[in-house]
Formats: sequence, C-alpha cells, structure tokens
Amino acid sequence: MNHSKSQITKILFNILAFILLCGLAVPQIVLSAVSESDPSSNILTQLGNAMADIAEKVKPAIVNISTSKTVKTPRLTFDDPMFKRFFGEGQPQKSRVFSLGSGVVVSADGYIVTCNHVIQGAEDIVVKLNDSREFKGKVIGLDSRTDIAIIKIMAENLPTITWGDSDRLRTGEVVIAIGNPYGLSQTVTMGIVSATGRAGMGLVDYEDFIQTDASINPGNSGGALVNSNGVLIGINDAIFSTTGGNQGIGFAIPSNMARGVMDSIISQGKVVRGYLGVQVQPLNSDLAKQFGLKDEKGILVVDVTEGSPADKGALKRGDVIIGFDGKTVENPFHLKNQVAATKPGKIAEIRIIRDAKPLSLSVTITELPSEPAEPEPQEIDNALKGITVQDLNADILKQLGITREIQGVVVTGVDEDSRALSVLKRGDIIMEINRRAIHNTAEYMGTASKIAKKDDILLLVMRGGFAQYVTLSGQ
Repeated sequence: MNHSKSQITKILFNILAFILLCGLAVPQIVLSAVSESDPSSNILTQLGNAMADIAEKVKPAIVNISTSKTVKTPRLTFDDPMFKRFFGEGQPQKSRVFSLGSGVVVSADGYIVTCNHVIQGAEDIVVKLNDSREFKGKVIGLDSRTDIAIIKIMAENLPTITWGDSDRLRTGEVVIAIGNPYGLSQTVTMGIVSATGRAGMGLVDYEDFIQTDASINPGNSGGALVNSNGVLIGINDAIFSTTGGNQGIGFAIPSNMARGVMDSIISQGKVVRGYLGVQVQPLNSDLAKQFGLKDEKGILVVDVTEGSPADKGALKRGDVIIGFDGKTVENPFHLKNQVAATKPGKIAEIRIIRDAKPLSLSVTITELPSEPAEPEPQEIDNALKGITVQDLNADILKQLGITREIQGVVVTGVDEDSRALSVLKRGDIIMEINRRAIHNTAEYMGTASKIAKKDDILLLVMRGGFAQYVTLSGQ
C-alpha cells in the first residue's frame, strides 16, 4: 500500500501526540521517520505551536476571582467539660477568610461564568483580568443545583471566549484546562476527555459532568475547559482526590448546561427548568424480563404525579421511557437533565414501551415548581444583638446550681461588639423581656426581634440563683 509523504506525516503526528499525552518517551524512530518523510516538518514544533496558539487565544478571557467573608470561630475560655457541653466552646471570634477561584469572560460588557461554590457566601468579590486590571464583581445569579454562578464587572470591550457544543464532545478528544490553581494565574494543562455524562456522584442535583485527566487543582474551579479549536466546552468544577491535589480525575460542567443556566439567569433573573412529574428508576435484567422487554434500554416509570404534565400526557406507572424530545434516554439522570433543559410550554414527544409495545406520547412541559420558601430568619437589631441563647433543661439548671424549676432561656454567648457585653454574660437566664415572660428560644426571638433599634430594654435575669432586673440602653 502506498502513502504520500503528507499522509505518513499525519499518521506519525497522531502517534506522537498519543505518546506525549500518555507521558511516554518519544521513540527516536518516530522522529527520524518524520524527518525523512518531510524534512521541513518538525512534529514537536508543530504540536507545541498548536497548543501555544490555543492557550494564547483563550487566556485573555480567563480571570482570577478572589473572595472574602467574615466567619466566627469558637474561643475556649472554660475547661469544664460539662460547661462546654451546654455552652459550646466559648465566645466566637471573628476572622476574615479568603479564597481563590477562576472565571470565564463570556461577554464583552463584563458577564463572567464561574462556579457557585467559588463565590457562595462571599461578601467581597475581586476579579483580576489577564492584563492585571482589577474590578469589583457583582453577583447576578447563583444556581447551586448545577454549581454555576454568574457575576458581572463594570468594564467594556473585554476579550471573550467562544461557546462550544458540549453535546458533540467525544471521549478521547484532546482538551486544555486553563485557570488559577493555588493562585497561579493563567495555568494551562492538557489532557483528554476521559468520559462524558458522569452522574450520580452526589455533587449537585443536576449532574452531566465531563471527566478529564487534564490537571485540575484547587483554584481551577470556574476556569475553562476548551477543545482543540479553542472553544469552551466545559467549566472546571471538581476533582476526585484522596490527597487534595490532582490525581488525573477532574470534572467539568458541560458548556451547554452552563450556557442554559446563564441565559436563564440573565434574561429572567432566575433559572427556569422544565417539569415532567414522574418518578423513575433504572432497568435491570430482571425488571426487563418482567415487563416483556428485549433489553435493558430505557428507564421505568414507578410513579406519576397527579395533575403533572406526565399525568395529563397519559404516562402511566409501568411505562418504560426510551426517548425524550428526539433523544435517547439512557438513565434517570439523563432524563432529568433533558427535561430540565426543555423550555416550559414546549410540546415534547416521549417514546415509551407499554405492555411490550412501542408508543409515542405528546406532553406539554411546564415550569418546575419552586421549592417551598424557607421562612425568613428573624433578625435582632437592637441592644440584644450579638446575644445567643438556648432552651433551658434540667441538666443546664443543675450545672448552674439552680435547684428549683424556672422558665426562660440561657445565654450561651455574647459577642465582643454587642452593647449587652457589660450587662449580660454566659450562664445568665433571661426570664422576661419588657415584662413579657420568655419560655423558650422561639418566644425570645419573636419578642426580641420586634424591639426597635433605639428602644431601651428591660430584662428579668437570674444569675447565681438570684433574680434581678437589668436594663439595656438603646442608641
């Protein structure tokens, strides 16, 4: 069989690329063969230039994100184990915690995609660009269900990255990860796509991870995973590690999922997801046999929510879903992601097997209902601010040397900046607030939170077994 020089060079280039990715030594015979087939070609130079071109193209759009927040840490002041049992480890101390991550500029006017865990809870966000300029970041939206977050900086004409289609990604493709591991800005690593569609790991609610062996370490989160064309196919998110560092198993959120979340947050102020209303489980050989199936392809419907799109579309318990909206359904996670990515109002075709016969149903997808809102925490903004309390019980009373039964809450901590610091201390029992009896922490919070910031407060307090009235002055 005859081959042209260019064909031979191409074959040898692929062989060398594979060898380099595997971290193996380059056989001299390969280099010699390349040189003989095309003396003007240096395969190492070509490969190096290709990687450098991609990095040069993408790096300007990768940013360093530093965050900070205030946290409270306990401070030991008593060595009595019984005291620690009921009152904790002492009055908390405030400290500033800093962390680093990465982000990807996706619009010239300053929108940046990163990971939710990079900025969640942050009080200050500073974004550093490739040209060393720094901007204050503003949170536009967070989505803990996919671990995607969108922030924005006040800047114009920024370098951006091109979105790629992660659905077309194949296992074995060469990819490059760019980010700021351990604060080392603009770090570039190379590897391959080890797998796609990784789910069921319990990291987030909606999982469809790209697995890669491109080196990812702490600080890479929120950075870019790009393919050999330099387009964004993933947002680096997590690693599997027993040491805390890279062990060749990293995970990235697919670009299509990240882009869908971003578009929804920017256009609607929240993440809008589709809703079907079914509970499903994977098939196995025994279930497939019981339902008269030839193989284990598809997922089994075990319940249908009354009044849901699935119910209105005539889906039934015992149906086997094999396709949704023109795509094959491989597992429950796959269906969950497909439904979530479907716009509410769209009529989706669902292919099922019912009673061993194929059937197609049309279902109108609706919006995923919001989770019940948690009650807003009651806040205290008066002279009692900075006081922590807990319910009384017999053990606490015994520890405090009180032999008779009383009602109230016990003070377990007083912040150093609290206006009550000179009046109250740990172990005090608050029995009344403004002549209103206090029986538990719920009553304490309900009463204390309604007092105005500048109002004086009258407390009935028991200390050392003796009750006394004390006052806290308002501002």
